Amino acid sequence: MKRDLTRRSFLTRALLLPWLPVLGQRARADGEGLAGLEFGPAQPFSFDGLRQQAQRLAAQPYQTPPLRHTDLLDRIDYDAHLEIRYRPEAALWRRGDGPYPVRFFHLGRLFPLPVKIHIVQAGTAREVLYSSRLFNFGKADFAAALPDDLGFAGFCILHSPTEERDWLAFLGASYFRSAGELDQYGISARGIAIDTALPTAEEFPRFTQFWLEPTADPQAVLIHALLEGPSLTGAYRIRAIRQERVILDIEAVLFFRATVNRLGVAPLTSMFWFSETNHPPTWDWRPEVHDSDGLALWTGAGERIWRPLNNPPFVQTSSFVDRNPRGFGLSQRDRQFENYQDDRVFYERRPTLWVEPLEPWGEGAVQLIEIPTDYEMNDNIVAYWVPQASVQAGTTQTFRYRLHWVADEPAGPSLGRVIATRLGWNVIPKTPLRPVYKAWFAIDFAGGPLEHLDARAPVQLVVSAKRGSLRSPSAFQVVGTRRWRGNVEFELEGGEPVDLRAYLRLGDRALSETWLYPFIPRPASY
Repeated sequence: MKRDLTRRSFLTRALLLPWLPVLGQRARADGEGLAGLEFGPAQPFSFDGLRQQAQRLAAQPYQTPPLRHTDLLDRIDYDAHLEIRYRPEAALWRRGDGPYPVRFFHLGRLFPLPVKIHIVQAGTAREVLYSSRLFNFGKADFAAALPDDLGFAGFCILHSPTEERDWLAFLGASYFRSAGELDQYGISARGIAIDTALPTAEEFPRFTQFWLEPTADPQAVLIHALLEGPSLTGAYRIRAIRQERVILDIEAVLFFRATVNRLGVAPLTSMFWFSETNHPPTWDWRPEVHDSDGLALWTGAGERIWRPLNNPPFVQTSSFVDRNPRGFGLSQRDRQFENYQDDRVFYERRPTLWVEPLEPWGEGAVQLIEIPTDYEMNDNIVAYWVPQASVQAGTTQTFRYRLHWVADEPAGPSLGRVIATRLGWNVIPKTPLRPVYKAWFAIDFAGGPLEHLDARAPVQLVVSAKRGSLRSPSAFQVVGTRRWRGNVEFELEGGEPVDLRAYLRLGDRALSETWLYPFIPRPASY
């Protein structure tokens, strides 16, 4: 994971670059009036053809892409890359002749492998050709010496010809991100995850080619992509729509060169450092720092589950077995600026990313990976769907799903939702090898039927754990609010982690989603 975390750290900064207009010589226009852009010869294109291309490649040994011009690209570090600006007048579709203007990213030390980018019209594709004339290099003028067969690192899609802001970007391996309806980048998605958090090295297949195509809907763009890696190839069709919210409909056809031990479908990648649950005072002056604060699950049986995220002391893998899940996502539920106090990166506006299967996915599990971190630039959270069936070399699998880049989970539960988890605990030395941990949980719920309950209603906190002792569970309405709080004391002997489950109930009626929390005992000095 380390190489990828570094790459994503750069991506976080790169997508925040101010795309300011620059002065300079206007590059010559091509024959179609797109200033500064030149194109390769026309070639027929269809998604069926792309699928056949991916299938042919999967039948051949994987070819590691060569690194070219490394001496110059290695000099384009973070500071140098900040100096490189794409010329606004050279944007694809900048004159309204396509759905949205498109700009391209330059290669650099952290993005040394080029991708081919094509435009598609009426079944014909033409490659967009790289030229140093498309960029203003500023103080990194040495990069202008790079040859014109260099290629691009990726691309971003802008709101309109008159707005400099972008709302969707593809950059690095198979990663892509959207600013969502709150117009703030945060969580990432990627094409596929291979062998994440296993003893063997994780594999990072990459999108090597893109085809951008207008659609009949002026608010949508069709993105086709070829995925290549040692274990598989893939043909992707992504229909991206930007209205009040951003929605991506994805069809992924995967051809396996090799057996895969752990296939992660619709992978999401985010960051969680600390929140109100785990904030030691020595870490940071801010109350909370995270792109997402929980994993939300909507199971095939209809249960709604909220799993708060952790920054554990070790890599932790949690699996939620399911059949035909209705959806899952990494969510940012806390939308109050006061809870972050960061007026530079605005964590309260980071998007929630929700996965909605568009067909039954069968047996499997949603898997959550939590990796220790001590810095906010490291993505340490991964979530994806793992099919139960084994993935063998020579087989093909197709997945269709929808990604919602939103402020809140779509089709949210009609029940109350968990909005905060607070925890206090200490260690009582019983024996040197088996100390006793005492913990006190305060779980806040809001919304749904809780909005209309009388404060005197006999609401119960129903809580359970496979090990340990639970004492004095209670529920009450927080004074001056419509939220309800569940309190419980928990005592655990020994240092093995244990999961706790809780929800609010009135009589036989469930009032809230299920709260699921992994309590990880830690040393007294923590």
